[in-house]
Amino acid sequence: MTGQSTDPHPLDWRETAHGTVPVSLQFDDPFYSLQGGLAETRHVFLGGNDLPARFVDGFHIAELGFGTGLNFLTTLQAFRDSGTPGRLQFTSFEAYPLDPAALQRALAPFAADLPVQVLSRVGDITGPDFDLRVVIGDAATTLPAWDGRADAWYLDGFSPAKNPGLWTPQIIAAVAAHTKAGGTAATYSAAGHVRASLTAAGFDVTRVAGFATKRHMTIARKAS
Repeated sequence: MTGQSTDPHPLDWRETAHGTVPVSLQFDDPFYSLQGGLAETRHVFLGGNDLPARFVDGFHIAELGFGTGLNFLTTLQAFRDSGTPGRLQFTSFEAYPLDPAALQRALAPFAADLPVQVLSRVGDITGPDFDLRVVIGDAATTLPAWDGRADAWYLDGFSPAKNPGLWTPQIIAAVAAHTKAGGTAATYSAAGHVRASLTAAGFDVTRVAGFATKRHMTIARKAS
């Protein structure tokens, strides 16, 4: 997310068939799909990055928009279920972190499926098989200054129409600069300008079937 605030993220809570979903009042957008956040993460971010098939010790995922941490937890569970030895590396960039109470409420519907107990707050956490780093601040500043490179990216900010500052060509170029050769990226967005920015940054871009009511999403691979 662009900009940074130390105030609590203003939220509404919407009841759905899949549980209570937090909606950002700041960006007028839900934190995850109203049709099911867990299924969305598995389709868009795991499937879009060919995971868990690519997991190895030290596999590094980076993300724009930590939100509720649902993507991290879903990935960690997939990493564990895959039986991959070693550690998962996960770095996320977030300007508007949820406070602990809101985080726990948002994750409660997933307690039966995911290890939600490892995530009591938005911040850096080390576990027996993972290292989570959450970089707080404006991604336009924090991402270029990051010293890491990812094997895969989750581009999961609020929608380009609602939060355009996180989808600029400059941000996408920084994503590419911090992606290993042959690395991938996935996003629920199929917006033309997002795909154009990924292409300009050196990714091979493909539009594929989206999740639930979204017809399309985008996957990308950086040239080797």
